[in-house]
Amino acid sequence: MAYFYRGSAISLLQHRVLHPNALQSRAFCGSTRDFSRVYRAPATRRTPEEGVSIHGKVSASSPERVQEESPPTTSWVERWLPAAARPYAMLARLHKPDAIWLYTWPCLWSIAMAAEKAELPDMKMLALFGFGSVILRGVACTVNDLLDRDIDKKVERTKSRPLASGALTPAHGFYFLVFQVLLWLGFLLQLNNQSLIMGTLWLVLFFFYPLMKRLTHWPQAFLGFAMNCGVFLGSTAVKGSLDYAVLLPMYFAGICWTLVYDTIYAHQDKTDDLKAGVKSTALNFGDNTKYWLSGFGAACISSLALTGYNAHLAWQYYPFLAAAAGHLTWQVSTVDLSNKSDCNSKFVSNKWFGAFIFGGILCGVLAS
Repeated sequence: MAYFYRGSAISLLQHRVLHPNALQSRAFCGSTRDFSRVYRAPATRRTPEEGVSIHGKVSASSPERVQEESPPTTSWVERWLPAAARPYAMLARLHKPDAIWLYTWPCLWSIAMAAEKAELPDMKMLALFGFGSVILRGVACTVNDLLDRDIDKKVERTKSRPLASGALTPAHGFYFLVFQVLLWLGFLLQLNNQSLIMGTLWLVLFFFYPLMKRLTHWPQAFLGFAMNCGVFLGSTAVKGSLDYAVLLPMYFAGICWTLVYDTIYAHQDKTDDLKAGVKSTALNFGDNTKYWLSGFGAACISSLALTGYNAHLAWQYYPFLAAAAGHLTWQVSTVDLSNKSDCNSKFVSNKWFGAFIFGGILCGVLAS
Protein backbone atom coordinates (compact mmCIF):
# COMPACT_ATOMS: atom_id res chain seq x y z
CA MET A 1 0.00 0.00 0.00
CA ALA A 2 2.82 2.43 0.85
CA TYR A 3 4.44 1.58 -2.47
CA PHE A 4 1.17 2.37 -4.25
CA TYR A 5 0.92 5.85 -2.68
CA ARG A 6 4.61 6.57 -3.26
CA GLY A 7 4.31 5.53 -6.88
CA SER A 8 1.23 7.72 -7.37
CA ALA A 9 3.00 10.72 -5.89
CA ILE A 10 6.00 10.20 -8.19
CA SER A 11 3.70 9.88 -11.19
CA LEU A 12 1.87 13.05 -10.24
CA LEU A 13 5.16 14.92 -9.83
CA GLN A 14 6.37 13.73 -13.24
CA HIS A 15 3.06 14.78 -14.77
CA ARG A 16 3.37 18.26 -13.25
CA VAL A 17 6.94 18.68 -14.52
CA LEU A 18 6.18 17.45 -18.04
CA HIS A 19 2.82 19.27 -18.24
CA PRO A 20 3.16 22.51 -16.26
CA ASN A 21 -0.14 23.89 -17.62
CA ALA A 22 -2.16 20.84 -16.70
CA LEU A 23 -4.12 22.62 -14.00
CA GLN A 24 -5.38 25.13 -16.54
CA SER A 25 -6.41 22.64 -19.19
CA ARG A 26 -10.06 22.34 -18.15
CA ALA A 27 -10.51 26.09 -18.22
CA PHE A 28 -10.00 25.95 -22.00
CA CYS A 29 -12.16 22.88 -22.59
CA GLY A 30 -15.61 24.20 -21.84
CA SER A 31 -15.42 24.20 -18.05
CA THR A 32 -16.69 27.43 -16.46
CA ARG A 33 -14.35 26.99 -13.52
CA ASP A 34 -10.81 28.34 -13.75
CA PHE A 35 -8.69 25.56 -12.27
CA SER A 36 -5.60 27.73 -12.41
CA ARG A 37 -6.96 29.37 -9.25
CA VAL A 38 -7.06 26.17 -7.22
CA TYR A 39 -3.65 26.89 -5.85
CA ARG A 40 -1.90 30.24 -5.61
CA ALA A 41 1.64 30.33 -4.30
CA PRO A 42 2.35 32.99 -1.71
CA ALA A 43 4.17 36.08 -2.88
CA THR A 44 7.91 35.65 -2.90
CA ARG A 45 10.35 38.26 -1.63
CA ARG A 46 14.10 38.03 -2.05
CA THR A 47 16.68 39.86 0.00
CA PRO A 48 19.59 41.10 -2.14
CA GLU A 49 22.19 40.18 0.44
CA GLU A 50 21.18 36.59 1.00
CA GLY A 51 19.23 35.72 -2.11
CA VAL A 52 16.78 33.84 0.11
CA SER A 53 13.06 33.70 -0.59
CA ILE A 54 10.85 34.90 2.22
CA HIS A 55 7.19 33.97 1.85
CA GLY A 56 4.55 36.38 3.05
CA LYS A 57 7.12 38.69 4.66
CA VAL A 58 9.34 41.56 3.58
CA SER A 59 12.87 41.71 4.85
CA ALA A 60 13.64 44.95 6.67
CA SER A 61 17.04 45.03 4.97
CA SER A 62 15.58 44.93 1.48
CA PRO A 63 15.77 48.31 -0.28
CA GLU A 64 12.97 47.33 -2.67
CA ARG A 65 9.80 46.31 -0.92
CA VAL A 66 7.10 44.74 -2.99
CA GLN A 67 3.65 45.33 -1.58
CA GLU A 68 1.16 42.54 -1.81
CA GLU A 69 -1.85 43.28 -3.94
CA SER A 70 -4.95 43.81 -1.85
CA PRO A 71 -7.94 41.82 -3.05
CA PRO A 72 -10.35 43.90 -5.15
CA THR A 73 -13.37 45.12 -3.24
CA THR A 74 -16.68 43.73 -4.40
CA SER A 75 -20.12 45.25 -4.07
CA TRP A 76 -23.27 43.53 -2.87
CA VAL A 77 -24.29 43.18 -6.52
CA GLU A 78 -21.27 40.99 -7.26
CA ARG A 79 -21.65 39.02 -4.04
CA TRP A 80 -25.37 38.29 -4.04
CA LEU A 81 -26.98 38.68 -7.47
CA PRO A 82 -26.98 35.96 -10.14
CA ALA A 83 -24.43 36.48 -12.89
CA ALA A 84 -27.10 37.23 -15.50
CA ALA A 85 -28.57 40.05 -13.40
CA ARG A 86 -25.31 41.79 -12.47
CA PRO A 87 -24.80 43.81 -15.69
CA TYR A 88 -28.32 45.25 -15.38
CA ALA A 89 -27.84 46.13 -11.73
CA MET A 90 -24.56 47.83 -12.60
CA LEU A 91 -26.20 49.66 -15.49
CA ALA A 92 -28.65 51.10 -12.94
CA ARG A 93 -25.66 51.81 -10.61
CA LEU A 94 -27.18 49.73 -7.82
CA HIS A 95 -23.62 48.80 -6.82
CA LYS A 96 -23.02 52.50 -6.01
CA PRO A 97 -26.00 53.41 -3.84
CA ASP A 98 -24.57 56.57 -2.24
CA ALA A 99 -25.53 58.80 -5.17
CA ILE A 100 -29.19 57.76 -4.86
CA TRP A 101 -29.39 60.17 -1.93
CA LEU A 102 -28.72 63.07 -4.29
CA TYR A 103 -31.98 62.26 -6.07
CA THR A 104 -33.82 61.57 -2.84
CA TRP A 105 -33.00 64.55 -0.60
CA PRO A 106 -34.76 67.31 -2.61
CA CYS A 107 -37.93 65.19 -2.54
CA LEU A 108 -37.67 64.56 1.19
CA TRP A 109 -36.94 68.23 1.89
CA SER A 110 -40.20 69.32 0.30
CA ILE A 111 -42.22 66.49 1.87
CA ALA A 112 -40.95 67.50 5.30
CA MET A 113 -41.63 71.16 4.51
CA ALA A 114 -45.20 70.32 3.45
CA ALA A 115 -46.01 68.75 6.83
CA GLU A 116 -48.35 70.53 9.19
CA LYS A 117 -46.65 72.62 11.85
CA ALA A 118 -45.52 70.66 14.92
CA GLU A 119 -46.26 67.34 13.12
CA LEU A 120 -44.07 64.68 11.58
CA PRO A 121 -44.07 64.36 7.78
CA ASP A 122 -45.98 61.57 6.05
CA MET A 123 -43.75 58.53 6.64
CA LYS A 124 -45.43 56.50 3.91
CA MET A 125 -44.73 59.28 1.42
CA LEU A 126 -41.09 59.49 2.53
CA ALA A 127 -40.66 55.74 2.00
CA LEU A 128 -42.46 55.83 -1.36
CA PHE A 129 -40.22 58.61 -2.67
CA GLY A 130 -37.16 56.76 -1.41
CA PHE A 131 -38.18 53.81 -3.60
CA GLY A 132 -39.00 56.10 -6.51
CA SER A 133 -35.58 57.73 -6.33
CA VAL A 134 -33.90 54.35 -6.85
CA ILE A 135 -35.95 53.85 -10.01
CA LEU A 136 -35.35 57.36 -11.31
CA ARG A 137 -31.63 57.14 -10.77
CA GLY A 138 -31.57 53.84 -12.67
CA VAL A 139 -33.45 55.41 -15.58
CA ALA A 140 -31.08 58.38 -15.67
CA CYS A 141 -27.97 56.17 -15.63
CA THR A 142 -29.34 53.84 -18.32
CA VAL A 143 -30.21 56.73 -20.65
CA ASN A 144 -26.80 58.26 -20.01
CA ASP A 145 -24.95 55.03 -20.78
CA LEU A 146 -26.98 54.29 -23.91
CA LEU A 147 -26.23 57.70 -25.42
CA ASP A 148 -22.65 57.90 -24.14
CA ARG A 149 -21.48 54.33 -24.72
CA ASP A 150 -18.97 55.35 -27.41
CA ILE A 151 -17.62 58.19 -25.25
CA ASP A 152 -17.45 55.94 -22.18
CA LYS A 153 -15.07 53.62 -24.03
CA LYS A 154 -12.55 56.47 -24.18
CA VAL A 155 -12.75 57.38 -20.49
CA GLU A 156 -10.73 55.31 -18.04
CA ARG A 157 -13.30 55.48 -15.24
CA THR A 158 -16.27 54.49 -17.42
CA LYS A 159 -14.87 52.05 -19.99
CA SER A 160 -15.86 49.04 -17.86
CA ARG A 161 -19.55 50.00 -17.71
CA PRO A 162 -21.84 47.26 -19.10
CA LEU A 163 -22.70 48.96 -22.40
CA ALA A 164 -19.24 50.40 -23.03
CA SER A 165 -17.52 47.10 -22.27
CA GLY A 166 -19.95 44.99 -24.30
CA ALA A 167 -21.36 43.08 -21.32
CA LEU A 168 -24.77 44.28 -22.53
CA THR A 169 -25.86 45.20 -26.05
CA PRO A 170 -27.70 48.46 -26.80
CA ALA A 171 -30.86 46.39 -27.34
CA HIS A 172 -30.54 44.93 -23.84
CA GLY A 173 -30.05 48.42 -22.46
CA PHE A 174 -33.13 49.71 -24.29
CA TYR A 175 -35.38 46.91 -23.03
CA PHE A 176 -34.12 47.46 -19.51
CA LEU A 177 -34.84 51.18 -19.88
CA VAL A 178 -38.44 50.45 -20.91
CA PHE A 179 -38.82 48.20 -17.86
CA GLN A 180 -37.57 50.95 -15.55
CA VAL A 181 -39.81 53.59 -17.13
CA LEU A 182 -42.79 51.33 -16.49
CA LEU A 183 -41.71 51.01 -12.86
CA TRP A 184 -41.50 54.81 -12.62
CA LEU A 185 -45.01 55.17 -14.03
CA GLY A 186 -46.18 52.60 -11.50
CA PHE A 187 -44.65 54.77 -8.78
CA LEU A 188 -46.39 57.89 -10.11
CA LEU A 189 -49.76 56.10 -10.14
CA GLN A 190 -49.52 55.92 -6.34
CA LEU A 191 -49.69 59.76 -6.26
CA ASN A 192 -52.32 62.32 -7.26
CA ASN A 193 -53.05 63.40 -10.85
CA GLN A 194 -50.95 66.58 -10.65
CA SER A 195 -47.97 64.51 -9.50
CA LEU A 196 -48.48 62.04 -12.35
CA ILE A 197 -48.14 64.79 -14.94
CA MET A 198 -45.26 66.50 -13.14
CA GLY A 199 -43.38 63.23 -12.61
CA THR A 200 -43.68 62.32 -16.28
CA LEU A 201 -42.27 65.68 -17.34
CA TRP A 202 -39.48 65.30 -14.78
CA LEU A 203 -38.46 62.00 -16.33
CA VAL A 204 -38.18 63.57 -19.79
CA LEU A 205 -35.50 65.99 -18.54
CA PHE A 206 -33.12 63.10 -17.88
CA PHE A 207 -33.34 62.02 -21.52
CA PHE A 208 -31.78 65.33 -22.57
CA TYR A 209 -28.98 65.58 -20.02
CA PRO A 210 -26.44 63.39 -21.91
CA LEU A 211 -26.89 65.63 -24.97
CA MET A 212 -25.98 68.71 -22.94
CA LYS A 213 -22.40 67.45 -22.61
CA ARG A 214 -22.07 67.91 -26.37
CA LEU A 215 -23.86 71.25 -26.63
CA THR A 216 -22.83 73.40 -23.68
CA HIS A 217 -20.03 73.94 -21.20
CA TRP A 218 -22.69 73.98 -18.46
CA PRO A 219 -24.17 70.45 -18.48
CA GLN A 220 -23.96 70.44 -14.66
CA ALA A 221 -26.41 73.35 -14.57
CA PHE A 222 -28.91 71.38 -16.67
CA LEU A 223 -28.37 68.41 -14.38
CA GLY A 224 -29.23 70.70 -11.46
CA PHE A 225 -32.51 71.64 -13.15
CA ALA A 226 -33.33 67.95 -13.53
CA MET A 227 -32.07 66.57 -10.22
CA ASN A 228 -33.99 69.00 -8.04
CA CYS A 229 -37.45 68.81 -9.59
CA GLY A 230 -38.27 66.53 -6.69
CA VAL A 231 -38.68 69.74 -4.68
CA PHE A 232 -41.90 70.40 -6.61
CA LEU A 233 -43.03 66.78 -6.96
CA GLY A 234 -42.78 66.03 -3.24
CA SER A 235 -44.82 69.06 -2.25
CA THR A 236 -47.45 68.39 -4.92
CA ALA A 237 -47.79 64.79 -3.80
CA VAL A 238 -48.50 65.86 -0.20
CA LYS A 239 -50.47 69.09 -0.60
CA GLY A 240 -51.65 69.08 -4.19
CA SER A 241 -50.31 72.64 -4.55
CA LEU A 242 -47.08 74.62 -4.64
CA ASP A 243 -45.90 77.37 -2.32
CA TYR A 244 -43.52 79.17 -4.67
CA ALA A 245 -42.19 81.53 -2.00
CA VAL A 246 -40.73 78.48 -0.25
CA LEU A 247 -40.06 76.09 -3.12
CA LEU A 248 -38.38 78.38 -5.64
CA PRO A 249 -35.53 79.36 -3.27
CA MET A 250 -35.19 75.68 -2.32
CA TYR A 251 -35.05 74.69 -5.99
CA PHE A 252 -32.43 77.33 -6.77
CA ALA A 253 -30.40 76.17 -3.76
CA GLY A 254 -30.55 72.61 -5.10
CA ILE A 255 -29.27 73.73 -8.51
CA CYS A 256 -26.31 75.52 -6.89
CA TRP A 257 -25.63 72.47 -4.72
CA THR A 258 -25.61 70.25 -7.81
CA LEU A 259 -23.16 72.60 -9.52
CA VAL A 260 -20.82 72.17 -6.55
CA TYR A 261 -20.86 68.40 -6.24
CA ASP A 262 -21.07 67.53 -9.93
CA THR A 263 -18.28 69.92 -10.89
CA ILE A 264 -16.11 68.19 -8.31
CA TYR A 265 -17.23 64.85 -9.76
CA ALA A 266 -16.42 65.99 -13.32
CA HIS A 267 -12.82 66.76 -12.35
CA GLN A 268 -12.22 63.00 -12.21
CA ASP A 269 -12.61 62.78 -16.00
CA LYS A 270 -11.36 66.17 -17.20
CA THR A 271 -8.35 64.76 -19.08
CA ASP A 272 -10.37 62.05 -20.84
CA ASP A 273 -13.29 64.42 -21.47
CA LEU A 274 -10.96 66.87 -23.18
CA LYS A 275 -9.71 64.13 -25.51
CA ALA A 276 -13.24 62.86 -26.19
CA GLY A 277 -14.61 66.35 -26.88
CA VAL A 278 -17.03 66.28 -23.92
CA LYS A 279 -17.84 69.60 -22.24
CA SER A 280 -18.17 70.23 -18.50
CA THR A 281 -17.94 72.96 -15.89
CA ALA A 282 -14.74 71.30 -14.67
CA LEU A 283 -13.09 72.11 -18.00
CA ASN A 284 -14.85 75.46 -18.28
CA PHE A 285 -13.76 76.71 -14.86
CA GLY A 286 -10.25 75.24 -15.00
CA ASP A 287 -7.91 76.71 -12.38
CA ASN A 288 -10.67 79.00 -11.12
CA THR A 289 -12.91 76.10 -10.10
CA LYS A 290 -12.71 76.71 -6.36
CA TYR A 291 -13.74 80.35 -6.79
CA TRP A 292 -16.81 79.27 -8.74
CA LEU A 293 -17.62 76.54 -6.23
CA SER A 294 -17.37 79.04 -3.37
CA GLY A 295 -19.86 81.29 -5.13
CA PHE A 296 -22.30 78.47 -5.78
CA GLY A 297 -21.97 77.30 -2.19
CA ALA A 298 -22.70 80.78 -0.85
CA ALA A 299 -25.74 81.10 -3.14
CA CYS A 300 -26.96 77.67 -2.01
CA ILE A 301 -26.81 78.48 1.70
CA SER A 302 -28.33 81.94 1.22
CA SER A 303 -31.25 80.47 -0.72
CA LEU A 304 -31.83 77.83 1.94
CA ALA A 305 -31.84 80.55 4.60
CA LEU A 306 -34.49 82.39 2.57
CA THR A 307 -36.44 79.14 2.28
CA GLY A 308 -36.51 78.75 6.05
CA TYR A 309 -37.49 82.38 6.55
CA ASN A 310 -40.36 82.23 4.04
CA ALA A 311 -41.59 78.95 5.54
CA HIS A 312 -41.53 80.44 9.06
CA LEU A 313 -39.40 77.61 10.37
CA ALA A 314 -38.34 77.72 14.01
CA TRP A 315 -34.81 78.70 14.97
CA GLN A 316 -33.83 75.02 15.27
CA TYR A 317 -33.54 74.95 11.48
CA TYR A 318 -30.59 77.32 11.38
CA PRO A 319 -27.98 75.36 13.38
CA PHE A 320 -28.46 72.53 10.89
CA LEU A 321 -28.11 75.01 8.05
CA ALA A 322 -24.85 76.24 9.63
CA ALA A 323 -23.60 72.63 9.78
CA ALA A 324 -24.47 72.19 6.09
CA ALA A 325 -22.59 75.41 5.30
CA GLY A 326 -19.59 74.06 7.19
CA HIS A 327 -19.77 70.86 5.17
CA LEU A 328 -19.76 72.75 1.87
CA THR A 329 -16.88 74.91 3.07
CA TRP A 330 -14.91 71.81 4.02
CA GLN A 331 -15.55 70.25 0.60
CA VAL A 332 -14.48 73.24 -1.43
CA SER A 333 -11.47 74.17 0.69
CA THR A 334 -9.98 70.68 1.02
CA VAL A 335 -10.80 68.94 -2.26
CA ASP A 336 -7.78 68.05 -4.36
CA LEU A 337 -9.12 68.54 -7.88
CA SER A 338 -6.19 66.63 -9.38
CA ASN A 339 -6.87 63.58 -7.22
CA LYS A 340 -9.63 61.35 -8.62
CA SER A 341 -10.08 59.46 -5.38
CA ASP A 342 -10.47 62.63 -3.34
CA CYS A 343 -12.93 64.10 -5.85
CA ASN A 344 -15.07 60.98 -5.64
CA SER A 345 -14.88 60.98 -1.84
CA LYS A 346 -16.04 64.61 -1.66
CA PHE A 347 -18.82 63.90 -4.16
CA VAL A 348 -20.15 60.96 -2.14
CA SER A 349 -20.02 63.00 1.08
CA ASN A 350 -22.83 65.21 -0.19
CA LYS A 351 -25.37 62.73 1.13
CA TRP A 352 -24.56 64.24 4.54
CA PHE A 353 -25.20 67.76 3.30
CA GLY A 354 -28.69 66.66 2.29
CA ALA A 355 -29.16 64.98 5.65
CA PHE A 356 -28.27 68.20 7.50
CA ILE A 357 -30.89 70.17 5.56
CA PHE A 358 -33.54 67.48 6.06
CA GLY A 359 -32.80 67.36 9.79
CA GLY A 360 -33.07 71.14 9.98
CA ILE A 361 -36.41 71.25 8.17
CA LEU A 362 -37.76 68.45 10.35
CA CYS A 363 -36.75 70.18 13.58
CA GLY A 364 -37.87 73.56 12.30
CA VAL A 365 -41.35 72.26 11.45
CA LEU A 366 -41.77 70.28 14.68
CA ALA A 367 -40.74 73.25 16.82
CA SER A 368 -42.92 75.78 14.96
